[in-house]
Amino acid sequence: MQRVVVANDHGAVELAQILIAHLKERGFAVNHLGVTTADSVDYPDMAAAACAEYRTGGYAFGVLLCGTGIGISISANKIDGIRCALPQNRYAAAMARRHNDVNFIAFGGRIDYPEDPVSMLDAFIDATFEGGRHQRRVDKIMALQS
Repeated sequence: MQRVVVANDHGAVELAQILIAHLKERGFAVNHLGVTTADSVDYPDMAAAACAEYRTGGYAFGVLLCGTGIGISISANKIDGIRCALPQNRYAAAMARRHNDVNFIAFGGRIDYPEDPVSMLDAFIDATFEGGRHQRRVDKIMALQS
């Protein structure tokens, strides 16, 4: 069974629960490091915890959520080895995996998406990295880390 790490702040409790339930329905073992109440927590801390756990190994990918998805994705992208996408729709979610080989996907709990975030997550999960010329570009992305 593939494992997924999920973390969220107080701005995405409901969406996190929806995505966690969907991941479990798809057969993933979910390690939820986020919160389940509206009590305020800091999204950089949630990103750091999830990324540290992911880096221990054995995870297929991670899912991060905050109010907009912006802050938590920026935070995750500061961590060595992490490539986190913040897709706007199913196409972007799939392309993040196909062309950028991202290992985290982020969502905003307070965003009115034009497409269902569950379908966006499915597009991400069902896509595979194409390699080839895209590997060269991913290597260049990773070389930017200091």
